[in-house]
Amino acid sequence: MFSNKNIFKISAVVLLLIAAFSFAFIGDEPKKPDESRFTAVALTRPGDLDEPNTFEVLSDGRVLISERKGAIKLFDPVTKMTKVVATLPVNTKYTSATGKVTEAEEGLMGLTVDPDFNKTHFIYTFYAPITEKKWMLTRWKFENDALVAGSEKVMLEFATQREVCCHTGGGMTWDAKHDLYLTVGNNTASLISPSTDETPGKESRDDQRGTANTNSYIGKILRIHPEANGTYTIPAGNLFPKGTPKTKPEIYTMGHRNPWRPSIDSKTGWLYWGDIGPDATEDTEVSPKGYDELNQARKAGFFGWPYFIGPNVPVPPFNYVDGESSAKKDPLKPTNTSVNNTGLKELPPLQPAFIYYPYGPSAEFPLVGTGSRSSVGGPIYHRSDRPLAKRPWPAYYEGKWLATDLARGWIMAIGMKANGDYKDMEQFMPSYHPIEPIDLKFGPDGDLYVLEYGSVWFGKSDNAKLVRIEYNAGNRKPTIMATTNKQGGTVPLKITLSSAGTYDADGDAITYSWKVTSAGAQPKIYPTGNPAITLTKAGVYMATLTVTDAKGAKNSKSVKIIAGNEAPEVKVDLSGNSSFYFNGKPVNYSVSVTDKEDGSLAAGTIPAAQVSMSINYASEGFDYVQIAQEQSSVDASTQFAVAHALMSNTDCKNCHSVNAVNVAPSFTDISNKYKGNDVEIERLAHVIRGGGSGHWNRPIAMPAHPGITLNDARTIVNYIINVTNNNINTMPVKGTFTPKVAADDNGNGTYIIRAAYTDRGNKAIPKQTSVSTIFLHNPQVLASNATVIKNAFIKVNNLDGSTNVIGRQNGYVAYKKLDLTGIKQLELSAYATALENNPGGTIEVHLDSPTGTLLGQAEFEQTAVKPKTQNWVKTTIKETAGMHDVYFVFKNDKAKAIDPLVIFNSIKFEE
Repeated sequence: MFSNKNIFKISAVVLLLIAAFSFAFIGDEPKKPDESRFTAVALTRPGDLDEPNTFEVLSDGRVLISERKGAIKLFDPVTKMTKVVATLPVNTKYTSATGKVTEAEEGLMGLTVDPDFNKTHFIYTFYAPITEKKWMLTRWKFENDALVAGSEKVMLEFATQREVCCHTGGGMTWDAKHDLYLTVGNNTASLISPSTDETPGKESRDDQRGTANTNSYIGKILRIHPEANGTYTIPAGNLFPKGTPKTKPEIYTMGHRNPWRPSIDSKTGWLYWGDIGPDATEDTEVSPKGYDELNQARKAGFFGWPYFIGPNVPVPPFNYVDGESSAKKDPLKPTNTSVNNTGLKELPPLQPAFIYYPYGPSAEFPLVGTGSRSSVGGPIYHRSDRPLAKRPWPAYYEGKWLATDLARGWIMAIGMKANGDYKDMEQFMPSYHPIEPIDLKFGPDGDLYVLEYGSVWFGKSDNAKLVRIEYNAGNRKPTIMATTNKQGGTVPLKITLSSAGTYDADGDAITYSWKVTSAGAQPKIYPTGNPAITLTKAGVYMATLTVTDAKGAKNSKSVKIIAGNEAPEVKVDLSGNSSFYFNGKPVNYSVSVTDKEDGSLAAGTIPAAQVSMSINYASEGFDYVQIAQEQSSVDASTQFAVAHALMSNTDCKNCHSVNAVNVAPSFTDISNKYKGNDVEIERLAHVIRGGGSGHWNRPIAMPAHPGITLNDARTIVNYIINVTNNNINTMPVKGTFTPKVAADDNGNGTYIIRAAYTDRGNKAIPKQTSVSTIFLHNPQVLASNATVIKNAFIKVNNLDGSTNVIGRQNGYVAYKKLDLTGIKQLELSAYATALENNPGGTIEVHLDSPTGTLLGQAEFEQTAVKPKTQNWVKTTIKETAGMHDVYFVFKNDKAKAIDPLVIFNSIKFEE
């Protein structure tokens, strides 16, 4: 028997162990999982969906999807098929006062399923019927893959205007008490100026009639408790107690412009949603710039619109009759005095926005980016919400908000502090680029589902789809790189297959197997990673590399080989340096093309008109790797490769297509309208940056893209204006160009010289394409951008924002493959101060290694404080031609090994 004393001792030990374990668990932050553990799997096929907007994942993995035009579809994960299970008759048009009909943000806008769906079979829809100008929230029974005829119960309905665009909401979610939340948009004209027009007959331009009206459902998030008989009751804690005059008791939050996808944190009961803000691009005397918001409501409240936006910036009501702004509203005691208000005059106090961002860069939340914005929202992750999930997410994401933006295409993992305040954010799975994500939520298996609306507004997009993001906590498939040392050639073709870059993220041993196939021939297997093979017969071959890890996980990748047609050789020669441009100094260029079957450009057997030649300047930040990749085939668009790369990183294709009219005019229509009009062409570049409306009579304004430089905007416009030009080449294959960076550009960009040619093929053997690209950079380069930095570290100066390299004895920075042709001297910007404990020293310039040929050196002596202006020291270097690695080595034999010798900022390469 244990005595009480012994029991106490044992209990004390146990408690100490538990405490120690708990402390260790709490103290260790969960490790962020590698992105390779997540896989985005497209569930639906191209063309399956037509303007999808919301969805629900059922307990058996089937997915109900609503579409704006009225269809409800069902995706079956077993058959992998999508079918229509119901079609509701819905209104999808606006008709203006003059009778003009346009597409509307109306239709079937939302769908959800009852929390007890497996028992009740209830689903809820929010839609605009054809017969009357109203919105309806209704409940149906869904059985045997169909809506049960006669089962619809109208739970809530209210009037809407159908003359002008837009904002409808339509998102729904549930809390632990089975209360239903419904987002409702403001149903008001989209204005850049304040939405407070009280002019008689223009009620649809006044958000005070709805959003700020306590007696209206529009511009609200409603909360009700559905009852079994198809009615509902009002939960305690809504904004206005039932029976309060001039109010709607269903209102939970108000002051919204277009609240979209709501979600509930199961731990706190707090509400989260995205809200789309106005289109103003900058602050003016009339109105502040617009912000989208990602919001949090800990209780019922008023969130500001149309009197406040973003970081609680006041939006003074504007009198559209006399053109004067009224006094700003008191955030603690806002009032609605509009003639169109049917509710209370005194409104609840303003609640703060959680996250907010404009078209331009956000100082508070820089990761959200710039350009078009359309905040959606998303779910809060808690593993306990799905205790039986097959693929639960790691603890790193516990309690984080996974929120998306339809226009910007990111998903942010937003962390909160213990008290629920904003803590941080990071982009989730940056390699995944959803096309207009319009809804996302977790399914019963633990996977995150993302519904992509697609690239065509108000129309069917082949790239609309439902995606499931799966987390793999166990063994991962190997990551494969499969390449060849040449694209193809004449037979017999000797070629080397390469698996270089292939690896297993889990560190497992891997085996390789290449399988080479062609039509009518027996496959050949090569059980090594990098076999050298010979192809004796002309034809198209597919070489597939399969890599297997020690646990049996496999992955494969294929490359195409063309035997029987030698790829052309394309080369661009420059008269001077091929690494740097020098503003104002002419550069002679010449393109040479030879092809074994076609002949050569020099001999005239290859016409110059079939060679694509382009020279573009791309502003700082351009990812030129995108256009260094293989060109599939040369056509009239090849010369605009830089413009294509720029556009791929923007939202251009969300609204525009080459030929089809989307929510915005097609590129072809723009070209036909403005070609030859230099004034309008320049205006278009400014419109890309600053936004605009009114030139095409479209309901949606062109959003601003302040993150695009004016130079890059001009490059994009040049492509659009020439989209109807069918000529492969519009500039000579031999000539001179003079680099001249525009005064409104910072000059830190890159000139991209590019030539490409597609040969004629060889009878039945396909054509081959070759590309030659030269990148000319600004001759002033930052030390912090060096390819290699060793025994030195990067530090940002908090006073002036400069980024510098602090070098120690024998440390260095190195740049790989620089052309030193014509470079006669260098200027190095660095300094050493007593304040920073820099003893000073020499920066030596070496060729090809830290101890290679000494080209030059610059001395930097210690000063008391940092120089007021940038400290440049010149050094003449030995004449050197061709490509070399260049090393800048820090030296001071009298200093200690750990001393930070100098603060190194940049280098100028000079002729």
